[in-house]
Amino acid sequence: MYGFINSCLQSLVIERFGQVTWDKLSTLAGVQDTFMTYTVYDDILTLSLVKEACSLLDVPADVLLKLFGEHFFLFCKQAGYDTMLRTLGGNLIEFIGNLDALHSYLALSYQEMNAPSFRVEMTDDGKMLLHYYSDRKGLYHIVPGIMEAVAREFFDSKVTMVVLNQSEEDERTGKKEHVVFLVKQTNQAGKTRDQHNSSHRWVGESLLRTMRDRYNGLRVASLTLLEWVCLIYFPGSLQCTFSPCYPNKLWMEEKAFCNAFPFHIVFDEDLKVRQTGVNIQKFVPGLQARDATLDQYFTIIHPQVTFTIRSIRKFINSQFVLKSYKDKHTTLKLRGQMVWMESLGCMLYLCSPKLRNLQELQDVGLHLSDLAQHDVTRDLVLLNQQRLAEMELTNQLERKKEELRILSQHLEAEKHKTETLLYAMLPRHIANQLKDGKSVKAGDFEVCTILFSDVVTFTNICAACEPIHIVHMLNSMYSKFDRLTNIHDIYKVETIGDAYMVVGGVPVPTETHSHRVANFALGMRIAAREVTNPVTGKPIQIRVGLHTGPVLAGVVGEKMPRYCLFGDTVNTASRMESHGLPDHIHLSSSTYSELKDAGFNIQERGQIEVKGKGQMTTYFLLGNLLVSEDSIMGRKVGGTGLYREDLQKEYINYMDKSIWPHLLILEFRCPNQTTGV
Repeated sequence: MYGFINSCLQSLVIERFGQVTWDKLSTLAGVQDTFMTYTVYDDILTLSLVKEACSLLDVPADVLLKLFGEHFFLFCKQAGYDTMLRTLGGNLIEFIGNLDALHSYLALSYQEMNAPSFRVEMTDDGKMLLHYYSDRKGLYHIVPGIMEAVAREFFDSKVTMVVLNQSEEDERTGKKEHVVFLVKQTNQAGKTRDQHNSSHRWVGESLLRTMRDRYNGLRVASLTLLEWVCLIYFPGSLQCTFSPCYPNKLWMEEKAFCNAFPFHIVFDEDLKVRQTGVNIQKFVPGLQARDATLDQYFTIIHPQVTFTIRSIRKFINSQFVLKSYKDKHTTLKLRGQMVWMESLGCMLYLCSPKLRNLQELQDVGLHLSDLAQHDVTRDLVLLNQQRLAEMELTNQLERKKEELRILSQHLEAEKHKTETLLYAMLPRHIANQLKDGKSVKAGDFEVCTILFSDVVTFTNICAACEPIHIVHMLNSMYSKFDRLTNIHDIYKVETIGDAYMVVGGVPVPTETHSHRVANFALGMRIAAREVTNPVTGKPIQIRVGLHTGPVLAGVVGEKMPRYCLFGDTVNTASRMESHGLPDHIHLSSSTYSELKDAGFNIQERGQIEVKGKGQMTTYFLLGNLLVSEDSIMGRKVGGTGLYREDLQKEYINYMDKSIWPHLLILEFRCPNQTTGV
């Protein structure tokens, strides 16, 4: 199938079920995101899409295919085929009868198109049967969807279709499917076609009696079909009737006829050739042989019926395409209509060469002069030559568009990687300012909490181990620490060797900066116990120091910019770490003041001498009495936030999603009752 069909299916899924559903479906079926209109795709791909769509949407295949049929009709209208479809016929029967001709025309552009075939049959009791022939099995449910949409949009009527018979088609060659539908059409007044026909038959019989009485049986019995239609729809008026006038003899010479229609063929019930046009004699001279039969030189391509008069007469309203057997590496295709001549017992095949472009004209060995002046094939070949050039240009544009789309996706992916790396180095809002080319001014932060940590006896470990073992140890430890920064929403400033530095309250100020850093420190100590010392094989030990105070923060450098902190608070936090004890979290008095009433278990260390600071009273953080270890480590799935800001966000989201809609409904129902809510 051409990409046009797959694009229609994609449009249906996106329009009815959303883009997310199509993304899932295309992934399951293993197909690309877009389809080229003029590119041929394997039927297996389309059938796979339908199968996966039924499974994903939990919809039966017949329902989905009927839905596709309705959407396909609308999709064709939107694609510019609206006017072409409207001109196929003035009623549903004429519309269906000309579908094969439309497919034959489209095949000039879509050369690989393998379209289904349609035939309408009216039974003796006035019922309408639609015969559907296709090379693809199981897709006949599309037909009711298309026909219902056509009847609704073009003829302001409603159609119901019931499958009467489904079988292998014995009249057509190859593996074909033949489905017969019973079609009931209801007009706007509510009458079905059968009721409409029966009422017309009653009116016709009444008029026939009236006319016989009025004209004593003269001419009434020989009224034409068109006259009867006018009598039925416009009773009492004969002005709209039309009677064709035929000559007593055909005023045309045999020679003139053969020259005027140079590609016609007349053959009898035994397929014996009786007459041919002058040009077909030139290209298929064997037809002039005595007792030559048409099936010796031609085979029927469309409709794919057996080469017998009975089969041809059954599809007499179809456009017939015949292909000659190869002769000197050339093949001639003819396209035209069959006309049965009852009095002669012969069939007239009035046809022209089937050509798509000038190249095919040359390949067959024809020239434009070989085509009759009145034959529109001359104009069609020239117009289609231009049309094919436009299609090729459109196809190239679609390919370029698809290439650009893929490149855009790759560019977006690379951009995402770059931004992820940039955001790992700098705070998001700082990085965005730098990307926009803006200068970033240094900012004062009145209060924040800074943490430093290092590995105990790191120098000895480095001296006793291979460098790669040190790298693996630090990578394991820092990966666990980085995860904790996301859990407690604090900013990682930098790592130098075994030193790890984070800050809470910078670059986004928060009231719970000390609580976040304290819980992070408790999590660090737990995580460090999961990292093995490559020398001893035992868990490593870390020292942690915290201090709270003001800082100045800003971006430093151009070649490799970093977001750095400046001030005495940084120095004091570093002293807390260096003067701490292994596997302990050392707090300054300012940090202690922030945490003492927040449920943390803190032990006073007393006064110690701190380099550059003199005597300082410090403390050890032992744990958090209000929060579990799983919460600190982020192991709880679906747990609530640990901090006031997070709880407020969750509360607001909860109110927006659940509480407020109910309150609004309640207020709407009881507008005068303002109490109790």
